Amino acid sequence: MTGDGRVTLSEAARALDVHYMTAYRYLRTGRLAGERVGATWRVRLEDVNFLAATPRNGAAPPGRRTSPQRRSARLLERLISGDEIGAWAIVEEQMKGGDDPAAIYDELLTMALTSLGESWARGQVTVAQEHRATVVAARVVARLGPSFRRRGRTRGTVVLGTVAGDPHALPGAMLADRLRGIGFEPLDLGADAPPEAFVETARAADRLVAVLVGATTRGHERVLRSTLGALRRSEVASPVFIGGRGVVDEASALTLGAAGWTGHDAPRALAVLTALVESSPHPRARATEVTARGRRPSERR
Repeated sequence: MTGDGRVTLSEAARALDVHYMTAYRYLRTGRLAGERVGATWRVRLEDVNFLAATPRNGAAPPGRRTSPQRRSARLLERLISGDEIGAWAIVEEQMKGGDDPAAIYDELLTMALTSLGESWARGQVTVAQEHRATVVAARVVARLGPSFRRRGRTRGTVVLGTVAGDPHALPGAMLADRLRGIGFEPLDLGADAPPEAFVETARAADRLVAVLVGATTRGHERVLRSTLGALRRSEVASPVFIGGRGVVDEASALTLGAAGWTGHDAPRALAVLTALVESSPHPRARATEVTARGRRPSERR
């Protein structure tokens, strides 16, 4: 064992009582996190001991699951390396341990992507690594998406997307899945959506509950304002909310002309929309009231 608490992959295989290639497969699929030093792989002894105590079906024993931070760090390693198989293996491992798809999004994937963004901002991730991670994350989301389907009548339609000039589609895709999971019908416009896309989709939507206009980074205030203005001029009756990390707080959202703020994460957005629907048996009538209340006095008719 090295002085930093790591062992070679051969030592890990002996500790786990498995063949070297089995230990290597654990490394490739994300069950072990490792680093290549020259021609040798090194893994943390702590991770080896944890895996040794884990049942062979992949489910962690009660009380022995790793922290959310450790799990998201393992996933981020797989994303950055472009290892789709390994990333999905980590997701499967968590589901075997009892996590549902919503928990995978909130406690695993979102944390990993937030760390990716922070590393990018600090210059610790290259352009190539960021692109590889984003592509693999999108494929993981695509595989998890169908798990959020629900049977029966929906609560209504929610139109969502990120504004023109914002290239990030993953947060909206994950939010759309979460909305579907609690009974809404999302119409996701994806990234870089122009105002006219929001207007056309909102006007054609059946049983429209709300429009969510997102910005994942700062600096989109002008286009947020113009998008909300286009929706008002088109007389879309349902409330228009702003959300995402590009908007600081509720006061900022109201200043830009929104009916409210859905926050920086999916749980808050879900809570806002659930409260909107449950506050009135007629969401569309309620929507008109909320939209009017969310405008500045000079904009009310």
